[in-house]
Amino acid sequence: MKALHELGAIGVMGALAAILVLSATAPTDSAAAYAAVRAGIAAIAEWLLVPSLLLVLASGLLAIAFTEAYKNAGWAWAKAVSGIVMFEGTLLTVGAGARRAAELSAAAAAGTLADPAALAQVVRSEWGSLWLLLVLSLANVIVGVWRPRFTRRASAASAD
Repeated sequence: MKALHELGAIGVMGALAAILVLSATAPTDSAAAYAAVRAGIAAIAEWLLVPSLLLVLASGLLAIAFTEAYKNAGWAWAKAVSGIVMFEGTLLTVGAGARRAAELSAAAAAGTLADPAALAQVVRSEWGSLWLLLVLSLANVIVGVWRPRFTRRASAASAD
């Protein structure tokens, strides 16, 4: 389970990094070339990012379910919650945004894009979301390695 979780995390962070690099270096002098890069970004999101995130989420939740020590570990539940948030954020912002940007850039290459500002807005939103998800992914890795002890104040107070 741990190996699957780590492989999925590598896929998530690698996909996020690849999308950031492609987005930052996409050619802006040719609408057709830009559309091709945006189609590549959409493919990475669909075929690498989302499946990797599903693998991380499923393996993490299964690890909690089958490991007694994880059931009472606050760090494991914090990672589970942040994993669910990441999955929802990825589907709503990166996955959908990458598809929308690919559609809009293809329309621009075909000369049928009515509002170029719409494409700029989608890319700007995607860019911020990518960085946020990358930071959250890194935080999840740190929490998984560090495994801090999260305690509740109510139980600590009742022990006194």
